[in-house]
Amino acid sequence: MAKAELFQKDLPEEERVFYYDNEEDDPIKTKEQERKEKVLLPEGYEFIPKNPFVRMYSSVLFRCFKVFARFYARFYLHMNIVGREKFKKIKGTGYVMYANHTNPFHDAFSPALVANKRIFTIISPVNLKLPGIGKFLPMIGGIPLGTNDEEKKAMNEAVDKRIKQKKCLVIYPEAHVWPYYTKIRKFPAGDKSFKYPVRNNVPIFTMTTTYHKSKVKGQARPDMTVYVDGPFYPDEKLTDDQNRAKLAKEAYDSMVKWSKKSTYEYFQYRHKSTKRK
Repeated sequence: MAKAELFQKDLPEEERVFYYDNEEDDPIKTKEQERKEKVLLPEGYEFIPKNPFVRMYSSVLFRCFKVFARFYARFYLHMNIVGREKFKKIKGTGYVMYANHTNPFHDAFSPALVANKRIFTIISPVNLKLPGIGKFLPMIGGIPLGTNDEEKKAMNEAVDKRIKQKKCLVIYPEAHVWPYYTKIRKFPAGDKSFKYPVRNNVPIFTMTTTYHKSKVKGQARPDMTVYVDGPFYPDEKLTDDQNRAKLAKEAYDSMVKWSKKSTYEYFQYRHKSTKRK
């Protein structure tokens, strides 16, 4: 089954079962991921464009992207947002929003509608090679992970600058997409992705997508409700290591709590040990 078809059409029940070894398995892989080769960014890659015309084009493209996302979320995803008013609890600061990773199309579009600021999302450099949309991802806020020391340094500087510009940084700590998964997986990198709010001393929020039986007659593909939670703050009395652990636990516990709101399991996930020989 092609990747896009998993999310763009109803599937028969027998095709909606995934068998896995552990929570770090990646059930949906692109050809680049399957090659298992390190994807380096283009030489001289600019994480924050210096050209004013490129920045202006990026701003216009993001606005168009957000308009499209609004229609896509309403008429195709049938998405509702609960708790967006919680962003009003903070003023004059950027923040980091952590979300569960269960649908690449939804995960690309929805944070722009959920957040009350311009978003920038940490993505895998492999995504830049996606046909059609890959080259546009940086223009609409994608920040690819660096793969060598030079890239990592530049990427971290770009992330810090965006947060200081009072923007929203979006992170998917589960790393891999598990289609329509209704639970929360352990974060493969542990609390490493929580270094950004700690070193910038900004709050975090969570965005948890839940799934429900579609109200559209005859449609198996589920509707979505997104729950916003937060803010959670670093504690000035704690060390950086302690704060990363604190925020990671708060984010995980929050997402687990809201994930229990799911009422419909469109895909089933089973351990390979249960598969018939």
